[in-house]
Amino acid sequence: MTELQSVRKQSQQRRKLIEYANGPSLEEINSTVPIPKNGNFWRTLAAFSGPGALVAVGYMDPGNWVTSIGGGAQYGYLLISVILISSLIAMLLQYMAAKLGIVTQMDLAQTTRAHTGKVLGVILWITTEAAICATDIAEVIGGAIALQLLFHIPLVIGVSLTVLDVLLLLLLTKLGFRKIEAIVITLISVILLVFLYEVVVSNPNVAAMFAGFVPKPEILHTGQLTMALGIVGATVMPHNLYLHSSIAQSRSIDHNNEKEVAKAVKFATWDSNIQLSGAFIINCLLLVLGAALFFGHGEGLGTFTSLFNALQDNQLAGAVASPVLSILFAVALLASGQNSTITGTLTGQIVMEGYIHLKMPLWARRLVTRLISVIPVLACTIIYHGEESAMDNLLVNSQVFLSIALPISMIPLTLFTSSKKIMGERFVNKMWVTLVAWACTIVLTYLNLQIVWGFITSL
Repeated sequence: MTELQSVRKQSQQRRKLIEYANGPSLEEINSTVPIPKNGNFWRTLAAFSGPGALVAVGYMDPGNWVTSIGGGAQYGYLLISVILISSLIAMLLQYMAAKLGIVTQMDLAQTTRAHTGKVLGVILWITTEAAICATDIAEVIGGAIALQLLFHIPLVIGVSLTVLDVLLLLLLTKLGFRKIEAIVITLISVILLVFLYEVVVSNPNVAAMFAGFVPKPEILHTGQLTMALGIVGATVMPHNLYLHSSIAQSRSIDHNNEKEVAKAVKFATWDSNIQLSGAFIINCLLLVLGAALFFGHGEGLGTFTSLFNALQDNQLAGAVASPVLSILFAVALLASGQNSTITGTLTGQIVMEGYIHLKMPLWARRLVTRLISVIPVLACTIIYHGEESAMDNLLVNSQVFLSIALPISMIPLTLFTSSKKIMGERFVNKMWVTLVAWACTIVLTYLNLQIVWGFITSL
């Protein structure tokens, strides 16, 4: 081969958008974050903190908002126990996902592909990619509506503008993974502070709120159960398990040292549980806000715009109603959508590399995923002339699809982390963890099938 041919070949390789990948999960960030060797508990925890925040984002995306606030508006504090149970299940699943990644040095997609054939791997990849696009639909809708509420941008234009968040991702990839984690934590803090303030001024019934954490038989009534299943389906999302099993590997440890591996699992679990506790608090605040301000007249509060307007309506929100509450609500909605943009793109890369051993630059992945997600939202906006209720129905349907995809990630995760052959004697699930995990998997699968069946029978 001549020197000119060699240069041309190298140039062609550099121009490739899709490349073969069969190395470490998210190779660009894998084992890049240093860990102090002799740091105290808090210093070590700070070094491991970050991946949990990216995971927690999925538990407070726009798909959770209408469900939680609507649940409070319709049923008061009754369903706050469902948020608690869902969050505890999420903590268990995320602990297993992080442990799988750290111990095996493979993410959930890579591990699943290693124990299945190529054909099944492609099928699982397509299903998981569809679930990511379904999640992205909620982010497109939330982002477009937030732009309309804040800047009066028409929905069609707002939906189109959400494609430009690929430029934000391009900027973030230049900053480094640690700074991405910091930005995500900052946006989560904004959401938390906004709703903490709004709940405080709404003067909730504290006694009734704490009583709501105890599950009650009324939850099993038809209307309450439907809303409860919606909260469960919107909370436990399949793509987050792939994400955590990968980004838990971003910390640099000696995998030949079992004590270091155990330490990494321990602090990854601390990080995950702390961040998921924050997501739990935010979801509780959403429900409490709906219960405190709108219980008794919440039937018409099924869209983001109706909630935005209600927060400044004295007849609905009472004396605390003000434009400031509405603006803060819209700002938090926009922050939520941008947060989910980052994690959805990373997860897309993880499943693409893990299941079919191909990779794309993050900006290209983001552009393709967002364009696919924009098409149904844009079509819905044009066909229904910008009616937000139609977009809200599309958002709910996207959550239904997530419910269908959920067992695809939960079942292999439980199988792998319960296997001594895969995890080793020290890191295999304890018996009680395995039993609880299978119970959660079976119950959640059943509940999500109930959602799907209810959706089919309603057509």
